[in-house]
Amino acid sequence: MKKILVIGASGVIGSAVVHQLQQRHEVIQVGKSSGQYQADITDIAGVRALLQKVGKIDGIVLTAGKLHFGPLQEMTPELFAVGLQDKLMGQVNVVLAAQDYLNDGGSFTLTSGIVGNESILYGANATTVNAAIEGFARAAAIELKRGLRINVVNPSVLQESLEAYGPYFYGFEAVPAQKVALAYSRSVEGAQTGQVYKVW
Repeated sequence: MKKILVIGASGVIGSAVVHQLQQRHEVIQVGKSSGQYQADITDIAGVRALLQKVGKIDGIVLTAGKLHFGPLQEMTPELFAVGLQDKLMGQVNVVLAAQDYLNDGGSFTLTSGIVGNESILYGANATTVNAAIEGFARAAAIELKRGLRINVVNPSVLQESLEAYGPYFYGFEAVPAQKVALAYSRSVEGAQTGQVYKVW
């Protein structure tokens, strides 16, 4: 049995990941304002404080992170920074801070998204951020020590999120969160590193 930290545990994907992994492992649930522990991943000091409370772990799953959707003509540096500071740097912060807290052979599993590969209208911020997350993971994979692994799950729009995001994704096949959760299981419980698991 592994000890797995799931950050973003109360979200649609996070909840499905918790359900999948709890069947075999000890899962610690973290949210910005819910869960067993609370942390803001945009604040690296807060991430470090969380890790000190939790102690040694075998894996971290990140399903948290905000993006900005909007027309390029109306984009400002402040709006573009939403995704850069939250979804991108939030996940990077956790990897940078948590290397010493993972047991040998432990894993990081980050989250990108289909628009990193398939651009959509109003998605310039999301495409940039998702592509950057995958680039970071590929680079980190060749430098992590002690057998630590890092992978990314890249899901299509979720069936459960169509009401909110459906208009951005006409023509895309939606996937159920339960299916997406299997990719996180493959990352946590498998042996690969530097991989992007597409769930389209």
